[in-house]
Amino acid sequence: MTQCARGAGHHATALAPDASLTDNINMPLSPARTIDAPLPSLQHWVDALLDAPVPVLPGTVAELSQLRDIEDSHGSVDAHTLSEAFGHDPLMTLSVLTHAARHCRRAGVEPPETLVGAIVMLGIGPFFKAYEAPVSVLDWLRPHPEAISGLLKVVTRARRASRFAVSFALRRQDEDAVVIQEAALLHDFAEMMLWCHAPALAQTMASRLADDHTLRSAQVQRDVLGIELGDLAQLLMRAWSLPPLLIECTDDRIAHHPKIRTTMLAVRLARHSQHGWEDPHAVAALPDDVADVAALLNVSRDAAWNLIQGIDS
Repeated sequence: MTQCARGAGHHATALAPDASLTDNINMPLSPARTIDAPLPSLQHWVDALLDAPVPVLPGTVAELSQLRDIEDSHGSVDAHTLSEAFGHDPLMTLSVLTHAARHCRRAGVEPPETLVGAIVMLGIGPFFKAYEAPVSVLDWLRPHPEAISGLLKVVTRARRASRFAVSFALRRQDEDAVVIQEAALLHDFAEMMLWCHAPALAQTMASRLADDHTLRSAQVQRDVLGIELGDLAQLLMRAWSLPPLLIECTDDRIAHHPKIRTTMLAVRLARHSQHGWEDPHAVAALPDDVADVAALLNVSRDAAWNLIQGIDS
């Protein structure tokens, strides 16, 4: 197979014109129903979320509207401008990557590894056509206002993880720093999807973890959902035919490679410190986290801690 886009997309090649590329990412304004009880198996969860709508952050909806007006008036919007506008939105990033991968699969070519590459592959006009009327999470979750706060907390954590990841990757001079950054941003997308499509279950998990910060997330997930969200994310990404490097960098079970360790450490730091660096859970985990960052970057522990604090400031 040939590769249709890689890295930042500088050498990406757009697919041949295809009417399906211009189809809107249509969805209702709010979910007709939600998943209110654990599903029977991991495969049932995959089936339920495989084609589920992905609403986006309200800022993304606003940015798309403004950039569409600019493109219509001047034709001056490019893939990098679009990526910078909503690359902080893990839900939009996921939607675009899966949309592009779907068309690459039909065309028999490899999917783009980055958001920029995916937009280049789709083409600016078809991209705007596909996302003509994106739905904000505020509208999607209007019947479940308590879920909006829960979702945004996961998004905030994902953004912090992505900042840690790209900073570590650049320090390592990793040529795949952009992929690593997006892997950290997307690492917890299954939890975000849960807030969108099973808000009551997501709230139950969040309440248990808030009541006891020492609980392991994976155990709470098994207790409430009957599965681990990491397993669900891996199966969904493979079913969507997302790029292998992106899938590998989000797989907690194979953290031996420096690229994957970079992502995992970034996610760990963001998770452990999500309630502040003074939180007992963060204090307990910090020595190991700092030591692992120091080993990854081949610096002293003091240098690693100063770097972490600088990134998070």
